[in-house]
Amino acid sequence: MHPFRPEVSARLAELAPLLMAELEDMTDRMLEVLLRSESAYHDLLVTEEELRASVRRGLEQGLRTLIDGWADNGDGDRSGARAVGRRRAAQGVPLEAVLRAYRLGGQVTWEALLSVSQRSRHGLDVLLLEVAGSVWRTNDADCAAVAAGYREEQRRLAGVDEVARQQVLDGLIDGRGSDPAFVRSASELLAMPLDGRLTAVVALPAPDGCPALDAPADGLLKRGVRSVWGARGDAQVGYVVLGAVRPADLVALLTGVARGPVGVSDVVDGPAAAGAAYRLAETAARTLPAGDRRVVSIDERLPEALLSNSPEISSRLVGQSLGGLLELPDDEQAVLLDTLEAFLAADGSPTRAADALYCHRNTVMHRLRRIESVTGRKLTDPRSRLLWQLALLGTGRRQPTTRSA
Repeated sequence: MHPFRPEVSARLAELAPLLMAELEDMTDRMLEVLLRSESAYHDLLVTEEELRASVRRGLEQGLRTLIDGWADNGDGDRSGARAVGRRRAAQGVPLEAVLRAYRLGGQVTWEALLSVSQRSRHGLDVLLLEVAGSVWRTNDADCAAVAAGYREEQRRLAGVDEVARQQVLDGLIDGRGSDPAFVRSASELLAMPLDGRLTAVVALPAPDGCPALDAPADGLLKRGVRSVWGARGDAQVGYVVLGAVRPADLVALLTGVARGPVGVSDVVDGPAAAGAAYRLAETAARTLPAGDRRVVSIDERLPEALLSNSPEISSRLVGQSLGGLLELPDDEQAVLLDTLEAFLAADGSPTRAADALYCHRNTVMHRLRRIESVTGRKLTDPRSRLLWQLALLGTGRRQPTTRSA
């Protein structure tokens, strides 16, 4: 870079306050165009505030280069543009879309310069023609740096082989996340920060035996979310770096592509807790019936998780709580279990249970008396109702079958 002629630098210094005052409007204009015309940016799983901050940083850097009085011939520091290129490659944004966004930034910057110049006391003058060449040379150089950074990241991603990924995954599952040397080398290998907010995902096989999630790392990366995936036993296992992404957004994203049971752990801070996160995610997944195409977090399945982790206690709980009800003929047993579930779901209201079952309230009352008789427990006893609720979960029943009277 070399300085502008003194008279050009003086003119830019005069325009500097007006240009910086335009920064927010420039950002708004560029963001509006990006979200309207570039679907790749619209689909990024980052907040609009985050995208706006990135756009604003790029525009401000360009303005300050001009205001500081330097004519950029393309030999300046391009580390910021390279970093953007690497980040967009990791997010799966097409390179063409990234370059269009950068060229849009150059256009918005030049239009702002023209606008403030025309509003100033000197109006549009010939000195700005010298600046025009610098604006577009800077833009071209930034585009070249973005492309270089983008291709560097593509090559790096292609070079991380599956064996290395699996070794990192196994290390996290087996508790090596508390070893700083392991975490440092794993983070460098994956170019993925492991010292932030993480969550584990475990996906069990789909009914046809195929993976429950198809290429989850690629799907998440297109939304700007980094993750590492491998296998443990019959399950797909992944660790996801959440960043600013909400756990609910991750669950929603996985729900759209799940073909089998998928469990998600709670959020943990850093890799030291990665092993515990894996166990929670696996437990959540295994509380779902085989072939269930759902994604559930461990917090949604805490009672089921307690029962599934203690099969002997679960079996005894079911036997002691439901007792003789499970020895009745299948048809009568199914009717009474449906009625009990509806009664408990209705907070102990026979009327609401009758509405849910599409039958008369007296029919529900008759069935409830029969349940009391065969189980030896009272409907009015809070402890009995708690035991029944847990026992029904232990039987694997999900919801009552609606029956008419």
